[in-house]
Amino acid sequence: MDGLRWLLLLFGALAIVGVYWFSQRERSRIKDSSSTESTNKRLEPLLNVDDKLESTNPEGIADSADEADDDAKAKAKAKAKAEDDDAPQVKQKIVTLRIVARGQSAFAGDELALSLRGIGMRHGKFGIFHRYEGSDESKIIFSAASLVEPGSFDLANLKSQEIPGISLFMVLPGPVDGLQAFDLMMMAARALSQALNADLLDESGSTLSIQRERFLREEIIQYQTASLLG
Repeated sequence: MDGLRWLLLLFGALAIVGVYWFSQRERSRIKDSSSTESTNKRLEPLLNVDDKLESTNPEGIADSADEADDDAKAKAKAKAKAEDDDAPQVKQKIVTLRIVARGQSAFAGDELALSLRGIGMRHGKFGIFHRYEGSDESKIIFSAASLVEPGSFDLANLKSQEIPGISLFMVLPGPVDGLQAFDLMMMAARALSQALNADLLDESGSTLSIQRERFLREEIIQYQTASLLG
């Protein structure tokens, strides 16, 4: 009987140990499961943040900014062009004089070129002579063209050329005041007509009288006044 009692006690102890071990195992499993769920819950917002960050697409934002900048530039150019189109266009005025050889004669090409250079004119754009403001060849005060078509001077063959006359002309608005340009052109025309023993005429081919010269000056004044008033 004592042996059976000890055997039962041993089995009871083993059963208690087994139950304890099983309960501890289950508790550990439940704890691990809870811990995993908690971690997942903590990770979910991070994953959502990543998703949101990815969805914002920084490269897309940069592309949108570039597109917006290009669009702004295009609008600015269009506005500037519209303003230029709307701006009133200044109407040009051309004042012309003629210097022609007397009688049925003509000017020798090389002598005429020397006379033009003698009053400060230089051969340039379109193959004709110009009086510039200083050394800037983009600022033409007045010009001289041959009365022989197409009006240009062939410097390589001037010695063989005979030119019946030239046309002095100025275009307004120009680089200097209109009246100042006209006075400079008149001085050049008188100097040339004297040096070449030629006739000084108006644009229609009539002798340039004092009255006609005054009339041309008045026209220039009226033109400049109208340009200022718009």
